[in-house]
Amino acid sequence: MQKLKLLFLTISLTGAGLITSAQPAIPPVPVDPDIRIGKLENGLTYYIRHNEEPKKRASFYIIQNVGAILEEDDQNGLAHFLEHMAFNGTKHFPGKGIINTLEKHGVAFGRNINAYTSTDQTVYNLSDVPVTHPGLIDTCLLVLHDWSDFLLLTDEEIDLERGVISEEWRTRRNAGFRMQKKMYPVLFKDSKYAERDVIGDLDVIKNFKPETLRKFYEDWYRTDLQAIAVVGDINVDEVEEKIKTLFSAIPAEVNPPERYKAEIPPHKETLFVLATDPEAPSYSVNIYIKHPGTDPKDKNLMYYRDQIGNRLFNSIMRDRIQELLQKGQPPFVAGNIMYGKLIGNYNIMAIAANAHTGRTDEALKAIYTEAQRVKRHGITHSELERAKSNLLTQTENRWKQKDKIQNDTYLDNIVGHFLTNEPLTSIDFDWEGLQQLLPTISAEELSAKAKQWIADENRVIVVMGPEGDDVKLINEAEALAILKTVDDSEIEPYAEEAVATSLIDKELKGSPIVTTKMLPEMNATEWTLSNNAKVVYRFADFQKDNVLLQAVSPGGTSLQTPAELASGMMVSEFIGNFGVGSFDAITLKKMLTGKNVRLNTGLSGLYETFSGSSSPKDFETLLQLLYLQFEEPRFDDEAYEALKSRYVAMITNMAKNPQKTMSDSLQMILSNYSPRTKLLTPELFEEISLEQMEKIYRDRFTDAGDFTFFIVGNLDEGTVKPLVEKYIGSLTDKPRTETWKDHNEGMPDGKTVKEIPISLETKKATVVVVYNKETPWNPKANMAMTVVREVLRLRYTEEIREKEGGTYGVSVSSQNAKYPKNEKTLQMSFDTDPDKAAYLKSIIYREIAKLAKQGPTAEELDKVVKNLLKDREQAKPNNSYWMTTLRDYYQNGINFDLPANYEDIINNMTIKDVKKFAKKYFAKPDLVDVVFKPL
Repeated sequence: MQKLKLLFLTISLTGAGLITSAQPAIPPVPVDPDIRIGKLENGLTYYIRHNEEPKKRASFYIIQNVGAILEEDDQNGLAHFLEHMAFNGTKHFPGKGIINTLEKHGVAFGRNINAYTSTDQTVYNLSDVPVTHPGLIDTCLLVLHDWSDFLLLTDEEIDLERGVISEEWRTRRNAGFRMQKKMYPVLFKDSKYAERDVIGDLDVIKNFKPETLRKFYEDWYRTDLQAIAVVGDINVDEVEEKIKTLFSAIPAEVNPPERYKAEIPPHKETLFVLATDPEAPSYSVNIYIKHPGTDPKDKNLMYYRDQIGNRLFNSIMRDRIQELLQKGQPPFVAGNIMYGKLIGNYNIMAIAANAHTGRTDEALKAIYTEAQRVKRHGITHSELERAKSNLLTQTENRWKQKDKIQNDTYLDNIVGHFLTNEPLTSIDFDWEGLQQLLPTISAEELSAKAKQWIADENRVIVVMGPEGDDVKLINEAEALAILKTVDDSEIEPYAEEAVATSLIDKELKGSPIVTTKMLPEMNATEWTLSNNAKVVYRFADFQKDNVLLQAVSPGGTSLQTPAELASGMMVSEFIGNFGVGSFDAITLKKMLTGKNVRLNTGLSGLYETFSGSSSPKDFETLLQLLYLQFEEPRFDDEAYEALKSRYVAMITNMAKNPQKTMSDSLQMILSNYSPRTKLLTPELFEEISLEQMEKIYRDRFTDAGDFTFFIVGNLDEGTVKPLVEKYIGSLTDKPRTETWKDHNEGMPDGKTVKEIPISLETKKATVVVVYNKETPWNPKANMAMTVVREVLRLRYTEEIREKEGGTYGVSVSSQNAKYPKNEKTLQMSFDTDPDKAAYLKSIIYREIAKLAKQGPTAEELDKVVKNLLKDREQAKPNNSYWMTTLRDYYQNGINFDLPANYEDIINNMTIKDVKKFAKKYFAKPDLVDVVFKPL
């Protein structure tokens, strides 16, 4: 520790400018001592770390320093194509052998077995593998071994995958993607980054020769560009020996091509691009200022300190923009000024805003003015101190809960270290370092950085928006004129008012606990206070620095009249922007500086809720916020008008977005066009009012006796009890008992089939099939529904994605509702070629019919059961699991923690059970079948 302090002292003095001559060399950043790093003779790097979150699990990664930037023109898209092929046959796992082998152990494709490709890297992962099974560590290492150098890349599998990639291209080709294609040639002018978008050229994907893909594989998938990383509940020595034995046999490439780095040439002039699209969901103005990144070999302790300063600056600017949005009605609905990573080894100062319709000129002027304000006048000491305090709190929370850091979090950091030499520190080092380094970072230093970052060179203005005769977007001359006007204008420094320090000044009388009931099965206690509030408390230290709070009352918007519904559905969206008591939202945020606390309000169809969390030391502050939200809610005219204006602008801008059109259409169909279904449209905001919101809120959130309060976390009963009596005991009780009202809403009866033409730029059909049926609500039926969903997910992946190459993926979801009716809903959806939609949709029904007639195969049921049990085991040691379990018990009368209500059911579920449930569920259900097709 003493050595660590001396290390930080050196870097602190250097960073603060107190060492001015004969400066010592900046030390490197110490690597987490619990991570073992090695390098084999063939050049392959490995990382291994023992970690027990979750227990009995491990994650296995292979990191390739290879991406789309290395493609030749006839390979455009093949880095990503190659990633797909890694799941379609290797030396030891031919065909779908990797997926089939691992799914038998509860490791699910997509969720646990996955990969991604970007311009400069490709990363494969096997996550949350249950390593207690004999031989499974060896199996996973063998998969990584094959991914390193032993892909089969057969002609047959390549041709099958062309369809899947083509459909992924179709799914991803939305307005954002198309505008990006217009933006990149300007943003990355004269750079190869302008020519590579990862998904690639569709003509190349459909027609490349297999030899072209194999050449890319042979050139770039090699040991000197690869790292193996294993983190989890494993023996580090044993895994290291296995890696050395298995991977050392892979030969190093002789005279391999150089792994070059693409450059982005600098430019003095300001570049401009107008990128439009008929389906663009918003109007945006952006100023991007490119800067060279730090050379990987120079990412030392000074770089580590600089990253802290960057985070502080971005936090300060985020608060400034949020304050503008809260206080008035700027010409933008969202904005951001931040410094961070761009692409490759380049950084960016981004000055961006989403404009109100037709106001891109005003939005550009407003957001650029804020950038110039910080460039000229810098940041204030009080802003910096708040940002430091918040960063300290966040880091302390991570440090206190270091035993809950997930395997994949460590692996994300390892990816950065291998590829670009990002610091790979321990949380102990981060916590100690932050305390030592923060005092050395001054407002003057960050202000000087802002001047450097907000430069005139390497600047690109990007304006994006929809197309049409009625669309008003600024052009290049107008944009440059706006920047010059701001540059030549006087701008006042940022100013702020002092804030209070106490949330509640008055003395609260509280009320005592009058009855106590033990819940031994869940190790919980129920208290009833004299104001009739019911509190359920459970000690849980799965997360050491975490306490969860929820409060639930039946009623929701079901008790609102049709005329009140619009205001009711927007209450929870608005109330958090008003603040509490005499404090507006901006002031409240400043008062909560350095506190780990949050509280949200919800008003759904059947319930009104509060949900929040805090650290143990800030739990009293959380209860103070709860008290104020109950007793002294705030309804702020200025904040209301500001947020309403932003919502109307955002929804108006989305009018041409086909996703919004499809979502709205589906919502109306599934509700059978109920008059109580309200779509998020500009017209909706003509129905709402602040007065009506206040009336609804004060009715729904005023009766403590109608709420059940749940507290789960690392606080002992002796601490919780007096705070509950003081704050929850001071809440108003009303002599009433309420519940929700059933308006008999739901899907149309019988079968509804619709084909809806919509305007689309990409030739794409979206298929949606939804089943609904009143079905008994009980643990066994609910589990059967879950198994049916998971079996269908397996089948559709195999039949529609893999065999047919008809879609990138089929989404399958289900819901088990008890209220207001016992009903179960199953939904399938996918994108595809319009010419294939009818045929692929028939496979949806074909597999459902087979499941109802034959049940799942033994292999399918085994895969699903093991995955569900694995997920269940991982969920249990978390505070959130117990919060959900307690809420379920009080709302539904079932203790789902009991093995009889979960593990016993799933372990004993048979093919016959699933077949019986499926046969009954799919017999005469309500069914909605919708296909959205291009006009």
